Amino acid sequence: MISANIFLGMIGPWQIAIIVVLVLLLFGGKKIPELMRGLGSGIKEFKDASKEENEEKK
Repeated sequence: MISANIFLGMIGPWQIAIIVVLVLLLFGGKKIPELMRGLGSGIKEFKDASKEENEEKK
């Protein structure tokens, strides 16, 4: 828990801006929506799989 608080305390608005600029430079503006869509579908699949696992345990 302490390490998470330290990490979140270290990220400020300038660091977030730098990260966003780096992501834009690396992937370009057209690729970012595709990456976010893929990330969202991956998270959805993970949640569905965890729900199925919980139902099987009951």
